[in-house]
Amino acid sequence: MATRNHNAAAAAAAAPQLHHNRGGVPALGKQKAAAAGRADAMNRRAPLGDIGNVRAAEGKLQPQEQVSRPATRSFAAQLVKANSIKNAAIAPARPAPRKASAKPPPPPPEHVIEISSDSDQSKTQSESSASSVRSRRKVINTLTSVLSARSKAACGITDKPRQLIEDIDKLDVNNELAVVDYIEDIYAFYKTAQHESRPCDYIDAQVEINSKMRAILADWIIEVHHKFELMPETLYLTMYIIDQYLSLQPVLRRELQLAGVSAMLIACKYEEIWAPEVNDFILISDSAYSREQILSMEKGILNRIEWNLTVPTSYMFLVRFIKAASSGIKIDKEMENMVFFFAELSLMQYGLVTHLPSMVAASAVYAARLTLKRAPLWTDTLKHHTGFTESEIMECTKMLVSAHLTAPESKLKVVYKKYSSEQFGGVALRPPAVEICK
Repeated sequence: MATRNHNAAAAAAAAPQLHHNRGGVPALGKQKAAAAGRADAMNRRAPLGDIGNVRAAEGKLQPQEQVSRPATRSFAAQLVKANSIKNAAIAPARPAPRKASAKPPPPPPEHVIEISSDSDQSKTQSESSASSVRSRRKVINTLTSVLSARSKAACGITDKPRQLIEDIDKLDVNNELAVVDYIEDIYAFYKTAQHESRPCDYIDAQVEINSKMRAILADWIIEVHHKFELMPETLYLTMYIIDQYLSLQPVLRRELQLAGVSAMLIACKYEEIWAPEVNDFILISDSAYSREQILSMEKGILNRIEWNLTVPTSYMFLVRFIKAASSGIKIDKEMENMVFFFAELSLMQYGLVTHLPSMVAASAVYAARLTLKRAPLWTDTLKHHTGFTESEIMECTKMLVSAHLTAPESKLKVVYKKYSSEQFGGVALRPPAVEICK
C-alpha cells in the first residue's frame, strides 16, 4: 500500500513535465539546448551604438518606445527648439497682428519646465529662423540685380526709371480693336518691314519727268482724295505705288497722270469699302484717258511692283506716334491736325521719298510740336516709340518746316488750303517755326 502511494506521488510530480514535452524530446535536453543558444547569442551580440535604438536581424532601426527621461536643461532646450521650428514651418507668411489684451499671460502648465539662459538663446535662434522663413517671400533685391546695378554704375551705364516712358495704351485696355496685347509686336514688325520694297532715287533715271512734275501730280492726287472723301490710308498707299512704279519703270510725261489715276484706283480697291469706279476717275481727269488705258496701266503697275501692296506707309506710324505725343491721354485734336498737315506736305517733297516712313512720321510729329510750342519737344516716350533721337530727325524736320514757310506763296496750295479751313482747325495758319531753319 505504501508502495502504491509512493508511485502515485511520483507520477503526479512527473505529469507537468511530461505534459510540457509532448514532442517526445526529453526536458533535460531542451533545457540544455536553450542554455547553449543563449550563450551563443551572447557571444555574437554586437555592441550597441545608441542605447535608444535596437538593431534588428535585418540591420534596420526599429521604432523607439516612448520612455520617460528626466527633463534636463539641454533636453528641454531641444524640445523648445523643435516645437518652434515646427510652428514656424506651418505658420502663414504674414500672420495677423495680435490684439493687445489687458489680461496677463496665463501661468505655464505644471508639466512645462522653465528654462534659463541656454533655452532662451535656443528660442531666440528658432524665432529668427522662423522670421527668415516668413520674410523669404518679401525679398525683392536679389544678389544678381544688385551686382548688375553696381556693374552698370561702374561702367557709367544708368537705367532711366520706367515711369519716364508712359503707357500710351492704358486707355485702350478694354478696346479689343486696339489689340493692346500685340501692338508692340506689330510695330516692331512694321519697323523691320519698312526696309523692304523701298523706292529709290529715280528722278535721274526718268527721261521726261522731274521732281516738279511729281509735286504737281501729288498736289492733284491730294485734291482728288479730299473730294472723294477717301480713307487716309488710301492717300499714302497711292503715293507709295506711284514712287515704287517710277523707281522700276520709265514713264513718259503724257502718261504720268495716267499712272497716278491707276495707282489711286489700285489703292482704293485695297483700302476702301466702297471704292470709286473707273468712270469716276475718267470724269475727275476730264476724260483725258479712256477706260481701257486706265485698266491697262493698272495691270502694268501691279505686274511691275509684283503685287506687293501690303507695306507700312507713313500713315501707320503717324497714328502710333500721335498717340505717343499725347502721352496716353485723350488725343489732342490740334496736335493731330498739325501732324497730318506736315505729313501731307511731306508727300509733295521728293527729297523725302527715299527716307523711311517711320522717320518721316517722327519728323512730322516733331515739326508739329515745334510749331505749337509744346514742351518738351521730344520726350522719352516719343523717343521710345519712334526709335529716333532729335538729331536723327532734324534734317527731315527742317524740310517740313521750310515747306510750311513757303506754302502760302506756292502755286501748289491744296494742302495749305485744306488745313487752313475750320474743318481742320486752321492749323496751317499758325506761324512757322523758322528758328529751326536758321
